[in-house]
Amino acid sequence: MRSSLTYTAGLVCVFALATAGCSAGSDGTSDAAPAATKPATSASPSESASSGTSGTSSTSYAPYVSAGEASDNDSAGSPATYNLAFVISDDSSCTPEWNGASAVDDSAVKSRISALTESGATVRVSFGGASGKELATTCDSASALADAYGEALDAAGSTQADFDIEGDQLTDSDSVALRSEAIALLQEDRPDLEVSFTLPVMPSGLDDDGLALLESANKYDVQVSTVNIMTMNYGESYDDDMGAYAITSAKATQAQLKEVFGTTDATAWRALALTSMIGTNDVDNETFTLADAAEVRAFAEEKGVAWVSMWSTFRDQECEEGTSTDDALTNCSGVEQSSGAFAEAFSG
Repeated sequence: MRSSLTYTAGLVCVFALATAGCSAGSDGTSDAAPAATKPATSASPSESASSGTSGTSSTSYAPYVSAGEASDNDSAGSPATYNLAFVISDDSSCTPEWNGASAVDDSAVKSRISALTESGATVRVSFGGASGKELATTCDSASALADAYGEALDAAGSTQADFDIEGDQLTDSDSVALRSEAIALLQEDRPDLEVSFTLPVMPSGLDDDGLALLESANKYDVQVSTVNIMTMNYGESYDDDMGAYAITSAKATQAQLKEVFGTTDATAWRALALTSMIGTNDVDNETFTLADAAEVRAFAEEKGVAWVSMWSTFRDQECEEGTSTDDALTNCSGVEQSSGAFAEAFSG
């Protein structure tokens, strides 16, 4: 059972810092930041434009893709941004690698990024994920960690950083604090760096650990552009309509962001992004359908959500006959579909 959420004045500045400019003190007061501070409510140029075929929506489509291997479905839905998964530690030091296996400046990855961005799309480097060691758990100082993050961003040619923090890494207060300090240092050197946090969610919203991470970011004056919630893998008690659960989770989180950041409805919605696990989820009886994707997309457009995403382009295809459950979770969706159909649904 999840404990009740407690909101603190110290959280108010996280989003205000990125929108109006503030520097939080221990008492929650603030002073003005430089006028050049980038508004969190303004997406990157490519994401401000509409994506997909709708031609009018401010909600962009930004799927997660493999940094090392191309998928025939990568370009489906004409993404505005690709979330490159994942940069983690080489397991024993403060060295960033793609999935703990390839150097961040690997020539094959560079070629892949060039191919992804030929259409004008941008790339967002996603640090962390569910497997391996996030760099904050292996680097021994904030400056070293900031350098490691910067090395990966430079190699990808990106000004967008996503921090996917989940599992034990979300409850490790030491690494959470070190990461916040490092991101703040990174943003001092890179004032145009857009930062998003990708966090687990339930239909009740973010849990205390997710809110504590935002509080840590506030403590170190991190400018947060977006909170991306993972609308997936809720647990055995949730086995019905995954689209409805995603929307319920989004509404609960938006209410939290509005109260925590002391902002308007529209600004809180614009600070939100939604990522769903398409098809078969890791939890039994949870299946996210094409109808769910269309429902989530329509909802996101209505509310002005910053972007929608999915895990992942390489799963956006029907499984071949005889495919095991494990393979369905890795290489295909586990539902009947045409290739790229989820991308088309999410892009509108």
